[in-house]
Amino acid sequence: MSEREDEENVVLCGANSYEQKYYLNERFRVLPQSIQDELKVLCVLFVEDVGGILTMEFEPDGSLVMRVQNDEADYLFDEIGSGLKVKQIRQEKRELLEALELYYRASRQLEEKT
Repeated sequence: MSEREDEENVVLCGANSYEQKYYLNERFRVLPQSIQDELKVLCVLFVEDVGGILTMEFEPDGSLVMRVQNDEADYLFDEIGSGLKVKQIRQEKRELLEALELYYRASRQLEEKT
């Protein structure tokens, strides 16, 4: 088993409809403000629309995944809508998501060299 297989996902950002909070990992504060703003709008609008908690995470291989969670007692959570919304975001924001994956992979390579 390689070292990377043991690694956990790195959270880029997330929003929580229950606590009405947004989070951006400090590690990514170096991203341009326009990208940070776009991520915030994307996450906040997502949880306002379908509810629950959305996190955008980098997997050890650099892939960016969107994880959606909800409280079991949240009967207003739209599970079908959340899946459709993730698909819509992946299509509409493909260029942004691919650029973030490329950035993450490049930054990981630089970290490994130093």
